[in-house]
Amino acid sequence: MIAIIDYDAGNMKSVEKALAFLGADYVVTRDPALLEKADKLILPGVGAFGDAMKALDGFGLTDVIKNLVKNGKPILGICLGMQLLFDESEESPNVRGLSLLPGKIVRFSSEYGLKIPQIGWNSLDFPKKTKLFEGINTGSYVYFVHSYYLKAEKEEVVAATCEYGNFVHAAVEWENIYGCQFHPEKSSDVGLKILKNYISL
Repeated sequence: MIAIIDYDAGNMKSVEKALAFLGADYVVTRDPALLEKADKLILPGVGAFGDAMKALDGFGLTDVIKNLVKNGKPILGICLGMQLLFDESEESPNVRGLSLLPGKIVRFSSEYGLKIPQIGWNSLDFPKKTKLFEGINTGSYVYFVHSYYLKAEKEEVVAATCEYGNFVHAAVEWENIYGCQFHPEKSSDVGLKILKNYISL
């Protein structure tokens, strides 16, 4: 069973629909007992880093998530959900993320003349072979909506990259921790394949 962590995130329904389409057994919950029972977790997210951490704290989920993941339960962070896996964000100074992986979320530079936020499709490159992107070709396009992007402290956690003026760490995979800055649930067949890979781990 997949548990979608419910903290009133904006993209909850679209993630739900994608899992239903794939025939996955899933539940949307903030109940620690159900999160414990689940085989895997998905942390969705749309919005501001600080607001999201405040919501997780308010629902008593921060320590629950950290403990489950540290004890080996797989987690997939999507969009803001991936950013929350890291230490901090320029969007919300002095707010601590889940710190499951070391790194910082930074704002796109305006020096390239590109629209911020990035809204639309971008192609991926893969610096290493990973479980999450098995069967996905280099150059495949996925859908992004974001003004901030990850700069991981350790290159070895980076599973996919792209360029939008800045060089973006677009996905991560390290042990039981997975993350996509883009929205696989809105990325057509490629995105569904990525979600299927995660479900099938």
